[in-house]
Amino acid sequence: MKELKMDFYSTTSLKSYDLNESMRYQLAMLDSLDVFTRLHSENVANLTCRICEYMHMKNYFTVYCTICAYLHDIGKQFIPPAILQKNGKLTDEEYEIMKTHTTLGYKICMKDEKLKPYIAGPLYHHEALDGTGYPNKVASPNLPLEGQIIRVADEFDAITSKRQYKSHIGVCDTLKILIDQTHPDPNINPRIGKVNPKAVKALIKVIIDDTKYEIYNLDLYIEYLKEEIKRLEEIREYKIKMDNAKKETDKDYYDNVIKMLFADGENMENFEQVLEEYKQAHISKQECMAKLTQELKDIKKLKV
Repeated sequence: MKELKMDFYSTTSLKSYDLNESMRYQLAMLDSLDVFTRLHSENVANLTCRICEYMHMKNYFTVYCTICAYLHDIGKQFIPPAILQKNGKLTDEEYEIMKTHTTLGYKICMKDEKLKPYIAGPLYHHEALDGTGYPNKVASPNLPLEGQIIRVADEFDAITSKRQYKSHIGVCDTLKILIDQTHPDPNINPRIGKVNPKAVKALIKVIIDDTKYEIYNLDLYIEYLKEEIKRLEEIREYKIKMDNAKKETDKDYYDNVIKMLFADGENMENFEQVLEEYKQAHISKQECMAKLTQELKDIKKLKV
């Protein structure tokens, strides 16, 4: 059975900036990271790039910000694996160690002339506009825009990704968490929240586009399943006719038609099982379609 494959994080925007060439050296640095952290870094870079586009940033800033995003977790290569990959909540002591990945990443970049221009990614992606972030509690207006954008992309991917130590949280609920962070806490700062509301608005547009794209591809796959079910049910009908035929010429005719309808790997012994698998897949994907369609409606209702 053909598998449905969809990349939630489209690389279309990245390719449009020819970042593969301009970031070859910077991307090589990700090889030192564990698989999960590398994938997270790539996801955050893609989201950052597209958020910048929806915020109508200049191309040079989008490229710069995207490189910063690729490198934002580079300091995690020096975090002990027992902490980085812990299957459970971090202790206070472990959390303090984990937080040092920001300054570690900053030091890595400062020691390398080719990475030095992108120190903002590692250093600022956990800072907050209201000054409650880390490592230096940098607040607005001193918090660089690239750090504000990367924080939004980083939190979205970190929350929605399935990790070994926490349960999965849906896209819409994650966006609600980020929207809540745009609202000021009067006990901290009555005028400004933790994250940039314009970046969150842009993220919502990105997610709406991705969800529409996912629905489009899922619809194509459902149509494919319908055609396959129709073909296999046709085989079943011809098999019944073949089994009931009295003349050998008729049996041979139906047998040849069936063989022409078989796909690779299918035969008389397994086509009923294949048909059942397609039917189950069709039911499953229809359920997914209903959930995605509802999710899209819910996301569109969100207000920042």
